[in-house]
Amino acid sequence: MKNKDANLKRVIVDFKKLTPEILALLVQKYPHGYDDDNIISFKNAKNELVEAVEVLTEDTKYLVKVSTKLELTMENYDVEDYEDFEEDDSEAVQDPDMEAAEEEDFDD
Repeated sequence: MKNKDANLKRVIVDFKKLTPEILALLVQKYPHGYDDDNIISFKNAKNELVEAVEVLTEDTKYLVKVSTKLELTMENYDVEDYEDFEEDDSEAVQDPDMEAAEEEDFDD
């Protein structure tokens, strides 16, 4: 039996290259965030260990590298933030305010 994912194009996505489309797919697949069971570990072409979460489209398997920035961006996702951007605009997803997030952690 042939694996249906075998013919998909595979793309590794760093936070800097995250698009509104991929972010929306992540939030849809992991509405409450991802956990260790969702993380895939593999070695890249430079033989570095990479940890990522997977989302699929009709023709592509995206492996999105996990990071604190990704977690915060998913937590604060609002589709309206990206209405003025194209789905494939990698500059639309901005770095989250890491200092504000750290302050919120201390306030709890």
